[in-house]
Amino acid sequence: MAQDLLETLEANRADCVGMAANMIGVNKRIITFDNEGTYMVMFNPEIVKQSGPYLTEEGCLSLTGTRKTKRFRSIKVRYQNEKFQVRLKTFTGWTAQIIQHEIDHCEGIII
Repeated sequence: MAQDLLETLEANRADCVGMAANMIGVNKRIITFDNEGTYMVMFNPEIVKQSGPYLTEEGCLSLTGTRKTKRFRSIKVRYQNEKFQVRLKTFTGWTAQIIQHEIDHCEGIII
């Protein structure tokens, strides 16, 4: 499943920086995203800390146009890597915004 997501993300790289499994019809908490030029996969991601709220506009492959939304400049995420090892990592800026968007998809939230 993760490989399918990565391939779909790569095929849509011109218009897409992240994907969630439910975007391709799979009801699993798996996301892939561009982490500063390298694609990354997270299984069961969960934001455990967030700071620096701001308003922004985002687009989505699931919608046309853009929508206003609230994001956080810094997030700490607990997730499992490809070996299902639990990891805890802090992300900031654009990467943090992408992760928040994809986790929203996992929660059934579309901007």
